[in-house]
Amino acid sequence: MSERVAEVGRGITLTYERQGAGVPLLLIAGLGQQKHEWHDGLVAQLVVRGYDVVRFDNRDVGTSTHAGFRPPGGLAMARKRWDAQQYDLGDMAADTAGLLDILGWRSAHLVGMSMGGMIAQTVAARHPERVSSLTSIFSTTGAPRVGRPAPSTWIRMFARPARTREEHVEAAVRMYRHIGSAGYPLDEPRIRATAGLTWDRDPRPAAGVGRQLAGILKSGDRTREVRTITAPTLVVHGDRDQMVNPTGGAVTAAAIAGARLHTVPGMGHDLPVALWPTFADLIDTHIRTVEFRSSDAPIL
Repeated sequence: MSERVAEVGRGITLTYERQGAGVPLLLIAGLGQQKHEWHDGLVAQLVVRGYDVVRFDNRDVGTSTHAGFRPPGGLAMARKRWDAQQYDLGDMAADTAGLLDILGWRSAHLVGMSMGGMIAQTVAARHPERVSSLTSIFSTTGAPRVGRPAPSTWIRMFARPARTREEHVEAAVRMYRHIGSAGYPLDEPRIRATAGLTWDRDPRPAAGVGRQLAGILKSGDRTREVRTITAPTLVVHGDRDQMVNPTGGAVTAAAIAGARLHTVPGMGHDLPVALWPTFADLIDTHIRTVEFRSSDAPIL
C-alpha cells in the first residue's frame, strides 16, 4: 500500500491510498483529519470483508492541495464574511467525485465521518448515480440549533494553534479527552501516534483546518438538499458526542427517506478500537443489504 496523487480538477490534487479488492468503498475523513484517521486496523477489517478501500486527504490537509489565503477568524465566521476564494462543501464534494473518476469507479459506497459525512451527503445529493450507498457517521445537515458542538468544545476549537509538534500532540490528547468516547478507554498512545503523524505530514495544520471549518459554515443549512438523497443510507451516531450533538444524527436520518439511525451507547466523536468490529459490521451489513437488493431487482 503506497500513497498516490490524483488530479481531480480545478487545480486540486488529493493524496490517497488504496487497499484490498472487491466492492468499491470510499472513506471520507472529517474536519482537519488526514486519511490515517481511518485507522489501519479498521481498514483491515473492511478489506477482509471483501472491499476495495480508498482513504484520502481532503483538500487543505495532509499532502493534498492547500489553499493560499488566510482562514477567517472567529468574528468573521460569525458574521459570515468569507474570502473570495473560500470554498464550501459543494467544492469538496466535487473533489470527491473527481477522485471517483480517477479511480475508474462509476459508483462506490461512501462512508464519511463528521465533515466527511457532510461531504458524502453532498456527493449523494448532487451526484446520485455515483453513490451506491451512504453511511454518515457522527455528522449533521447544517440545520440550525441541532448537531452543534458543546460550548466547551467551541472554546477548545478556537484555542491558540500549536507551534510545535509537541504542542500539537498534547492538544490532540486534551481534545480527545473531551470529545472522545466516554464509555470506552482513552487510547492515549494511539492518539499521540496519530497526532504526530498528522504534524509530520502537514506541520502547522491550523490554517487548513480553519478554512475547512469556514467551508462547513459557508454551506449553511443543507437540509433541503439532503432530503433529495436517494442512496440507501445508514446514520451512525454516539450518545456522548460533544463535537456534533446527537441531534445531528437524528435530523440526518429524518431528512433522508428510508434512512436507518443506529445510536451507539457510550460513543463520542471518535472511533475507539473496541468499536472497530462494530463499525465494520454495520458498514458491511448495510452494503451487503444494498448489494443484495440491487442484484435481486427485476430486469426490465
